Amino acid sequence: MRSFSPPRRYRHATAALAFVTLAAALTTGTAQAAGYERILNGSFATGAADPWWASAGVTNRVTNGELCAAVTGGTTNPWDALIGQNGVPFEAGQQYTMSFDAYATTPQLVAANAGEGVSPYRGIARQEVQLTTSKQKYTFTFTSGLDFPDSGSGQITFQVGGLAANNTICVDNVSLVGGVIPPGGPAAPTKKVQVDQVAYVPGLPKHATLVSDATTAQTWTLKNSAGTTVATGRTTPKGVDALSGDPVHLIDFSAYDTAGTGYTLTVGSDSSFPFAISADPLKKLRYDSLAFFHHQRSGIEIGAQDVGAAYTRPAGHLNVAPNQGDANVPCRSDLNCGYTLDVRGGWYDAGDHGKYVVNGGISAWQVLNTYERAKLIGDAAALGDGKLAIPEKANGVPDVLDEARWEVEFLLKMQAPDGMVHHKIHDANWTALPTLPHQDAQARRLSATSTAASLNMAAVAAQASRIWKTIDPAFSTKTLAAAKKAYAAAKANPNKIADPNDSTGGGAYSDSTLTDEFYWAAAEMFATTGEASYRADVTGSTLYKGQSISDRGYDWGSTGTLGDITLALVPNGLPSADVAAIKTAFVATADKHLNQMATLGYPAPYREVDGSYVWGSNGLVANNASVLALAYDFTGAAKYREGVFEAMHYLLGRNPVSYSYVSGYGGQPVRNVHHRHWANQLDPTLPIAPPGVLSGGPNSGLQDPVAERRLQGCKPQKCFVDHIEAYSLNEVAVNWNSALAWIANWAAEKSGSADATVPTTPGTPVASGVTGTGVTLTWTAASDPESGVKNYDVISIEGDTQRVVATVTGTSATVTGLRPNTAYRFAVRARNGADLKSALSGAVSVTTTSDAQTSCKITYQASGWATGVSGYVTITNTGGVDWSTWTLGFTWPGNQKITQGWSATWIQNGSAVTATPLSWNSRVPAGGSVQIGFNASSSPPHPEPAGFTINGQACTRG
Repeated sequence: MRSFSPPRRYRHATAALAFVTLAAALTTGTAQAAGYERILNGSFATGAADPWWASAGVTNRVTNGELCAAVTGGTTNPWDALIGQNGVPFEAGQQYTMSFDAYATTPQLVAANAGEGVSPYRGIARQEVQLTTSKQKYTFTFTSGLDFPDSGSGQITFQVGGLAANNTICVDNVSLVGGVIPPGGPAAPTKKVQVDQVAYVPGLPKHATLVSDATTAQTWTLKNSAGTTVATGRTTPKGVDALSGDPVHLIDFSAYDTAGTGYTLTVGSDSSFPFAISADPLKKLRYDSLAFFHHQRSGIEIGAQDVGAAYTRPAGHLNVAPNQGDANVPCRSDLNCGYTLDVRGGWYDAGDHGKYVVNGGISAWQVLNTYERAKLIGDAAALGDGKLAIPEKANGVPDVLDEARWEVEFLLKMQAPDGMVHHKIHDANWTALPTLPHQDAQARRLSATSTAASLNMAAVAAQASRIWKTIDPAFSTKTLAAAKKAYAAAKANPNKIADPNDSTGGGAYSDSTLTDEFYWAAAEMFATTGEASYRADVTGSTLYKGQSISDRGYDWGSTGTLGDITLALVPNGLPSADVAAIKTAFVATADKHLNQMATLGYPAPYREVDGSYVWGSNGLVANNASVLALAYDFTGAAKYREGVFEAMHYLLGRNPVSYSYVSGYGGQPVRNVHHRHWANQLDPTLPIAPPGVLSGGPNSGLQDPVAERRLQGCKPQKCFVDHIEAYSLNEVAVNWNSALAWIANWAAEKSGSADATVPTTPGTPVASGVTGTGVTLTWTAASDPESGVKNYDVISIEGDTQRVVATVTGTSATVTGLRPNTAYRFAVRARNGADLKSALSGAVSVTTTSDAQTSCKITYQASGWATGVSGYVTITNTGGVDWSTWTLGFTWPGNQKITQGWSATWIQNGSAVTATPLSWNSRVPAGGSVQIGFNASSSPPHPEPAGFTINGQACTRG
């Protein structure tokens, strides 16, 4: 994520403008051309060099408001060392005046150049000047003989090579004034009728936005692809929308539900982009959004057979020249760690060549959770083997797991010998834009280890361990061992914060608040192992039971919600009331999102306290949409599902800038994302972004020179431009695409049938008739008003594994084939006529008897007060066989609730209560007794519990 200020990364670009024949008339002087400034950040007033770049052997630094380039000596030609700026527009026949202040530590002849930044490197103008040790102003005027559009391949450079010794060249107040086309060129068309440019799903609400200052309702018309009117209606005026500044009306055309393509909405003379009424585009997006990660792979050839000829490229960073490679990367020179690591593989983080553990952590987790959630309560078949175009397809493992493993393996490699994990690995200096990975000549360096990185790796490795437990047991064992080592190291080093100033060559990704990372990692470790120490870290956290779930949402720097998602989905043995509290927190936050969205002209689940939009806002929109999705999973309430699709509509075009923020989708998708090899805007031989890539989106902080120049005064949702150098707006990143992939897969799953509502959750099963080899389970029925409940799966929960042991159509099942004197946990899941599964019920603990029947006696005593009762239970083994463990069960006759218990683990579901032993009182010898107790809410006369059982067998009362 890039939403913290100052910006996380700075982007540079290089291309050698050699000495060429000039296509311009050039005169020295001060003649003034037209009044448009073409240079970005020519005064360096921000303290940053962006978007100025430096070639190999040159290091840029902004000092005292000047750009000073340290030039390594020993070059032959002036053009062997360069500083420059790409994307400078020129118009043939127009006059330009270039001026700059400059000086050198050692007097030197340098050349200022205008021309083409890519092959064949045609020149426009070149002016040599003699720099002295005193700052002087230089000015020259020329007429361009070439046309380069705004943000095209036009370039300004300073040739500063040719000296035998090192030198430092400083420039300031660089200006290029001229031309008749305003900066930015023609603006992208903005529609008055804003729609999802891709598709609306049949059976769901269909909303659009009209920009109009009319105060009365307007007539809208829906036309099909043939131009025939198929529906009409009236708009609802809403007034001025705060986040966009637009006067808006809302259009509701939900009543029309005929599938098709090429629909348009028209109001007066204004028409929308065309769109479909279909679920098919979302089903394609689920795979395109996941394909992004294969494109981002490091250390492997990206082949045409998987991505097409336009996107193929050689493997990067494998120690093949000019790469210095990732096979034996040392630490930064100031760290003196004394070792190198082989960190080949993984995903490039964003548009650069860095690989970051904290951003890779959340990204890998979301890709894995996309699968884990689908396996537990969704449609895992859609994520099976052969679904993605990757080299591992047809290996018998779901492709989504193969893709995630590429990153998980890298995260493991970042572990230091002491168990801590290095924060990141990237170039010693920022790489060029454009530069493909195999062309990167920079030295690679490990940054220091950090607590945050160690916890990220621990969390993801623990998650991977349970997912691969039956797929690849050896890998599962390896990841769990690494997770345990990293978690222990993090606890021993709880405050090792990444250096916030470590941002040369890569983003800093510093985070000083680690409570959330500790909670997330503990949740994953506990869900995978069930071990008491991790459970204590989970339940003892201030974030327990959904306390980190917020309106703003989660991201790489706020990861507590990831732990809550795992605890809510993965069976784990926590009290059902605590799991319910986590789910309630998701629902409460989802309601806040819906309430806010209802006030917006362009609804998106997004909120910053100050009303701004931040770096990576689209990633937060997608993550908040996942909160709505989970609220639907937990409740089945249609409003949350509808909220998810409203968020998708915003990302796919129903927004005030008329862009689909997902490349390749819609009538006007983003094309020029900030990326080093999807750089067609700078080099027409390179491709645009492939389909399914999410742009970072609006950022009212204006944290790059393009945004600062072109978007001053913009309203939050309008602070966007589709420009490769606008990195604070149009960057791409693995964590934003993992958020898109998660929500796109969920939306595809929920748009596939007429009945997209899961059944309600069945009641917690009650055990009876327990024998040495079997048990009868009975539960309260689930419901499904659309396609009805088809059947129930009875599931045995065995550690982190769920095994279906029976499928029945009724609400009772007898499970056989069990082992005597063994503890089991059972739960139930309902399935409807559309084959959608409910959430898992609460679990009941059962211990089978030995060969002889369990014989028991219960003595119950109570003392009550006005609002509660204390109950004391004595359990006596009246049989002739020792118990190795036991489970007490009873039911309340009213609405009593257990509030506290001792000497046992107490769980209540509805009126059913179970108690299981602690480690010290699980064994009860023949004739022996155990005493346990509880406090419960109750009103006089405090009726007693009924139906006492031990291990499912009725007990006598004593």
